[in-house]
Formats: sequence, C-alpha cells, structure tokens
Amino acid sequence: MHILVVDIGGSHVKVRATGHLKRVKIVSGPAMTAARMVAAVQRAVAGWEYDAVTIGFPGPVHRGQIQRDPHNLGRGWKGYDFRKAFGRPVKIINDAAMQALGSYQGKRMLFLGLGTGLGSAMIIDGMLAPMEIGHLPYRKGRTYEQYIGEAGLLRLGKRKWRRSVNDIVARFMAALEADYVILGGGNARLIKELPPGARLGNNAHAFRGGYRLWKNAK
Repeated sequence: MHILVVDIGGSHVKVRATGHLKRVKIVSGPAMTAARMVAAVQRAVAGWEYDAVTIGFPGPVHRGQIQRDPHNLGRGWKGYDFRKAFGRPVKIINDAAMQALGSYQGKRMLFLGLGTGLGSAMIIDGMLAPMEIGHLPYRKGRTYEQYIGEAGLLRLGKRKWRRSVNDIVARFMAALEADYVILGGGNARLIKELPPGARLGNNAHAFRGGYRLWKNAK
C-alpha cells in the first residue's frame, strides 16, 4: 500500500509518500485554507502513485474529524471532505500525535512539538492520546505555548526560551509520570543541552507515524 503523508504546519506543509525519497515543502501561513492546501499538494505530487492519505493537522482531531480551524492558518478546515478532494481514503490525526506515533519507543512517552505552536501527545503502553496542553495557563497570564512556541522564542530570546523549555519539560514529566519526553518540531534543534529525561526527535518521524496509521490496513 502506498501512503501519501501530509504534515501541516503553521509555516509549511511537508509532503512525502511511500516509495518516494523526495520530500515536498509548501509554504502555508494565515491564507492557507483546506481547499488551497489540497490543491497545492496535488500540484506538487502530480504523477505520484498513492492509495491512501494521512493528514497531520495542527489542531484538535476527534475520531478522525477536525474540531476547529487552526490558530495559524486560514478557515474552512472543519467539515471539509478530504476523501472527496483527494479521491482516496484519508485518515486525519493531530500533527503532534502523528510525530509521537512515529517517535514511540515503548513505555510512557510524552511528545512535545516545539514549532509555531506547542504540539503535545502521550503514548502509554502503545495507546495514543492526543492532547492540547499547550493552551493551558503557565505564567503571567500566558500559556505554555506562548512561552515555548515561536512567539515565546521571539519574545524571550534563545537563552530564556531554553530555560522555559527545561522548566516546562520537568513540570510535565512530573505531572504525567512520563518515562521520557521526545522534543520534536522545527525549533527543537535550538536546544543546546537536553533536559533530564528528554530525547531529541526528528521531523522525519512524522512521516513514519503517518505510515504507521495504515499499518494494519488491507
């Protein structure tokens, strides 16, 4: 089975497919609607063969359905018929959950995606639980995401941002009793010294997670 994996981010949409070494990168941003994303992906992968599609979406997904439009993109995502648009079976999963699934190494794992926002998911003994803990209050009227997402990095600078990452990782590990934390997302590369219990992820693991969703499909 050939799978097309679409990893949607606040600044770029990354695309890869089974049997293709090339990864396609498409600029996204506030004007990127669901329809524009599909059209851009279809143009970028014209000629590729694929039987099904996995979409990693930067927002809440419940039972394969998008719950609301994302903070950093355009509108029209909730209720959009991706299966009809692609003409293939489609599975939709939260983008952090998709990368978590591709990063999992057993036991109790917490995944934190340090990107435009703060993605989060947990896997306990193989059971995946997408989360939205980045929007919980943290300090001075701001959320966790506003401290260690892109906005926090720009406001605080790298040194204070790294300190905040260390503090937040320690808090979440204690509260959720995680055996280890995977730090993924585009800004994870800026961490000089990993917090105790943390491991560096890899954005390529998002594609592995997208493939794993179809592992038992016929």
